[in-house]
Amino acid sequence: MRNSVKAVIIQDGKLLVLRKENGNGAYTVLPGGGQKHGESLHQALKREVFEEIRARVKVGRLLKIREYFSEKHEYAVEDRDIHQVEFFFKCKLIDNYEPKNGHFPDPHQKEVVWVALDELDDANFYPVILREILSDLKHDHSPVYLGECN
Repeated sequence: MRNSVKAVIIQDGKLLVLRKENGNGAYTVLPGGGQKHGESLHQALKREVFEEIRARVKVGRLLKIREYFSEKHEYAVEDRDIHQVEFFFKCKLIDNYEPKNGHFPDPHQKEVVWVALDELDDANFYPVILREILSDLKHDHSPVYLGECN
């Protein structure tokens, strides 16, 4: 089991995401990754975002928490035996930023792109449960803890 942190960066109605590709096709996810021993969640998020997209962020409020059990989802064959608790934080870019891969991109990461919030379905964004939530955060009334979901 591991903790993972994710950056929700929204500007001008667009979400900053990693476009990835594997044998199953293209999909998008939020920047972020695993917390290391001795790191706070905020420290881990700042490090992961810089490694993946070469951006410095100010970490804001915790938006959502979800648990992910790989064996319960469509990619269970590839990602067997993963139990991950994911913390989704609202973040702001500190500097002007042009999307680009960082020095240590995620496996299968192709590029960093802005995706309109109303186009998350078309971008094959994961986790699926966040597609609707992120498209209208101001009116979201779902609990912070989403439980086990995709």
